[in-house]
Amino acid sequence: MSRPAPLRAKHVSLSRRRTILKAGGTLLLSVFSAIPARAAQILAVRVWPAEDYTRVTLENDTNLKTTHFVVKDPDRLVVDVEGIELNPALKGLVAKIQSNDPYIKQVRVGQNRPGVVRLVFDLKEEVAPQVFTLAPVGDYQHRLVFDLYPVNAPDPIAALIEKGEWSRDRKFDPVPLPPQAETRTDTRPREEKLPPLTRLLTIALDPGHGGEDPGAVGRGGSREKDVVLSIAKRLKAKIEEQPNMRVMLTRDADYFVPLHVRVQKARKVQADLFVSIHADAFIETTARGSSVFALSEKGASSTAARWLASKENSADLIGGVNIKNQDRQLASVLLDLSTTAQINDSMKLAKAVLGEIGGINRLHKGAVEQAGFAVLKAPDIPSILIETAFISNPEEEAKLTDDAYQDQMADAVLKGIRKYFAKNPPLAKNRMT
Repeated sequence: MSRPAPLRAKHVSLSRRRTILKAGGTLLLSVFSAIPARAAQILAVRVWPAEDYTRVTLENDTNLKTTHFVVKDPDRLVVDVEGIELNPALKGLVAKIQSNDPYIKQVRVGQNRPGVVRLVFDLKEEVAPQVFTLAPVGDYQHRLVFDLYPVNAPDPIAALIEKGEWSRDRKFDPVPLPPQAETRTDTRPREEKLPPLTRLLTIALDPGHGGEDPGAVGRGGSREKDVVLSIAKRLKAKIEEQPNMRVMLTRDADYFVPLHVRVQKARKVQADLFVSIHADAFIETTARGSSVFALSEKGASSTAARWLASKENSADLIGGVNIKNQDRQLASVLLDLSTTAQINDSMKLAKAVLGEIGGINRLHKGAVEQAGFAVLKAPDIPSILIETAFISNPEEEAKLTDDAYQDQMADAVLKGIRKYFAKNPPLAKNRMT
């Protein structure tokens, strides 16, 4: 049975509309498919050369995929970065390689093929590269990181010897080591009939933050990582003037060191003390004063201490740790073996240092505070963290960048260390001088 004429006309009209819509949809799809995907944008490039390793960072607006391989004779690292086109920021990487970089001679950057940029690092020696990405955090967007570690890593003790900081011929005032080891509050075996011994004392100084992690930034633009490195170097020089002490810096330049690696470095040189140096910050610019912290087994001594420990422990996220390559088992051992004895000795050291710092600057609190700072968790080394002043306070920011104040701070910390050792002579170690 045939449809009435009006219905047939309506049916034809609907069919025609469907055909037009299909055609339009196909046209739109073809138009969109013809538009290429937008290339990722490299926003900034940064290079952090150091004796430990050189880090190259490409900051970008999305997560990037890479492939890399190492070529011998001569040594080169080749990295292909997908989904990007060559831009001025990336070309600028060439000029950022310094002639004194320990591991990179130069870098060549070019468009290998559409959508793929190739980086070729000409190397000064064989490296074990780590290439990884970091998710956005703080002020940073996505980051693609190349860490170039030497295959033959320098031995920290050999480095001290080479720098003349572990000389057997050096004259020094002996530090008496009493035979009554039971005066120490640790769990090491009692050493009966121990003859008087002398040895050099090794101090590990840890300037906080560094490299990708600037730490707190003052209103005047001062960066915590720069201030604390300067203070640490002043303190190092003063300690080295002592006839019975030597020093190891966890970093001696502007580069990032993960928290657990800072602890490892101190343990490798069998440090007698670990002193981490920082500059405090708070949202209110009126906050001021110096503080000294030790580790806590039972939770933070105050809400502010807990907040500060959480902030300092986030340094690994900002500085950028290769989680896939991190020895989690070792890290957990370092963070879980802290003993009551270590904390007791740390508190003694902290009180001695706090008392001296109080002579040059107002104290934020009149007593040593405690919290779960990851960097203080060496199980066998008395460890403290010093907040030298509030960089977020304009008046104290000016102090922190003043040579005289930095010198006074270094003097005060040294006096505190000497007072601690006068009352707590160290036990003998296998390595004698």
